[in-house]
Amino acid sequence: MGLVRLVVFGFVGLSIVYALIWFYSRSVRREKLENSWDENPQEGADNAARDAYIKQGMEEYHSSLRPKLILLVYIIPMIFVIGLLIATNWN
Repeated sequence: MGLVRLVVFGFVGLSIVYALIWFYSRSVRREKLENSWDENPQEGADNAARDAYIKQGMEEYHSSLRPKLILLVYIIPMIFVIGLLIATNWN
């Protein structure tokens, strides 16, 4: 029963951490895109062009490696816990 609680609460906790890191990473990338546009605006471009630039940059970000690396939030603690369980139960 203790293992089930560990898995459930661990998954919930790691999901919260994952969501926080995911939102933070997206906001940092979006801010960089906004700052990049504001530093070098195109002549005669309006807010629609700025929004399209940011949308395209976010789509490129989602297809990159960085968002996939955030999944390590789940993998690394699982490896650590499994290794710890094996080490403590090794006879």
